[in-house]
Amino acid sequence: MTFLYVALGGALGAALRYLTSLVVAFPFGTLSVNVVGSFLMGVAFVFFAQKGLDRIAMFTMTGLLGGFTTFSAFSLDAFRLYERGDVGQAALYVGASVLLSIFGLFAGVAIARVMS
Repeated sequence: MTFLYVALGGALGAALRYLTSLVVAFPFGTLSVNVVGSFLMGVAFVFFAQKGLDRIAMFTMTGLLGGFTTFSAFSLDAFRLYERGDVGQAALYVGASVLLSIFGLFAGVAIARVMS
């Protein structure tokens, strides 16, 4: 059942991200969903932890916000590392995530262009 909650939330989140991209000019649509999604992830993290609402948390955090922006999940991971005192690991995670993701995109484009 949890799988269905996550899937439904993900579909709704992706649809909301798409609608945002139609309304907000490039690249500010992506920026806005990343900032709003990360803010909402922080609120949800505290709220659901206090209330013990695991099913709703999976729908909202993993599904809805994860579909809206994976950046919110990345932000939460970095926060959790920082909060538990692993500041260096958090910084490494942030730097590696950004740099390796951009590198991965460039590599994917280069390989796809060579193959086409």
